[in-house]
Amino acid sequence: MTQFSDLNLDPKVLQAVSEAGYQVPTPIQAGAIPHALQGRDVLGIAQTGTGKTASFTLPMITLLQKGRARARMPRSLVLCPTRELAAQVAENFDTYSKHTKLTKALLIGGVSFKEQDLLIDRGVDVLIATPGRLLDHFERGKLLLTGVQIMVVDEADRMLDMGFIPDIERIFKLTPFTRQTLFFSATMAPEIERITNEFLHTPEKIEVARQATASETIEQGVVMFRGSRRDREASEKRALLRALIEGEGETLTNAIVFCNRKIDVDIVAKSLKKNGYDAEPIHGDLDQSQRTRTLDRFRDKSLRLLVASDVAARGLDIPAVSHVINYDVPSHAEDYVHRIGRTGRAGRQGKAMMICAPRDEKYFDAVEKLIQKAIPRIENPLGTAPAPAEDEDEAPREEKRSPRSRSRRGGRTSDDRREPAPEIAEAAPTPAPEPTPAPTATETRDERPTPRRERGGRRDDRRGDRREDAVVGMGEDVPSFIAQSFAERGAG
Repeated sequence: MTQFSDLNLDPKVLQAVSEAGYQVPTPIQAGAIPHALQGRDVLGIAQTGTGKTASFTLPMITLLQKGRARARMPRSLVLCPTRELAAQVAENFDTYSKHTKLTKALLIGGVSFKEQDLLIDRGVDVLIATPGRLLDHFERGKLLLTGVQIMVVDEADRMLDMGFIPDIERIFKLTPFTRQTLFFSATMAPEIERITNEFLHTPEKIEVARQATASETIEQGVVMFRGSRRDREASEKRALLRALIEGEGETLTNAIVFCNRKIDVDIVAKSLKKNGYDAEPIHGDLDQSQRTRTLDRFRDKSLRLLVASDVAARGLDIPAVSHVINYDVPSHAEDYVHRIGRTGRAGRQGKAMMICAPRDEKYFDAVEKLIQKAIPRIENPLGTAPAPAEDEDEAPREEKRSPRSRSRRGGRTSDDRREPAPEIAEAAPTPAPEPTPAPTATETRDERPTPRRERGGRRDDRRGDRREDAVVGMGEDVPSFIAQSFAERGAG
């Protein structure tokens, strides 16, 4: 079996690794470190949690032992998709470089530019950054990338999901052509493959089997949830989440609740706090200082429930998490394994629960297909209340609309207007009117009898029978002097 001592690492690095409690490298570490130490480009395909951080941090520290940093010109660059992952890489660097004199700087959003500028001005050996903040410093003229000897891109597939690929391409072009590139990704999407073909030079490909199964120490379960009505589904789903938490009792010492969307993270966290639970949200739109405080509280167990987006699913090592609850089924099946992998770590027992709504069933099927096992069903603690079918759901809506659709004339509804009312239908037939004599030459158009209008197949009898000599547009009783003026004007 390969040991870290067999990988030709610097003795000071080996000492730090031993003090951290590691003796045997993971497959990605054993495959990538020797090629990286030889100065070759490396393309590593492995899932989060397989030890990728050490696979590029350890050879980087060994190679940078010789040389000296210059102001504003870092000697190596590590790009990470999220602030939390960048901060974790920085922690790993501090752990493994503590017996060396190498320096580092962490460039992430939510932190003062001034503090970061001071570090860069003094010169750093390792620059760990998110793409956006790195380009901000470059555009302000505070940073030069022409001295980069080693460049690392971590979690490239997550970079693609977050829309960072154009920034990555720009950063590649700002670094020297002779640099060494270490590129790590969980999957090889066509866009990522295009970048590796363009910017890596005959890379050594190290591929570790994808993590398609969860740890055996994790107990899994799913509640097949169906809301009673569409407008109540969200509130009923939050009530189900609270019931699941209550059902675990004291065994749930802390838990991560994963949501697919940032807005749902805020809504669920607010709902839990409103109902007396100790919960806080964490997602990419929050201020960095708030995210850091929340994670620190969760790590030291002063916070019980962490409601998170997938920003907390990748790369973060949060020990001793008793439960993971998937409030939403992840749209990417691989993310399910990442999420539940936050519990049951280092041989501990963990539990993962999930809520699956009807619209998420296609994602749920993909999850079961990936892990190649059926996830046990959990009975809904609130009872089963299946939503009515669409045709059943339409009837109450019609009943609700009927009172509002009543006619202002006669108080009849829209249905009443389609057919004659019973009393009208059964009434005796109206006798036919006497034939009207043909108008003489002296009669005007205004003096002709006006035919009765019909609406909806019925006569409009609201005004009653008009007199044959009625003047159009006037009332029933027209003063004689007005009628006379109309007649005179017509005659003239």
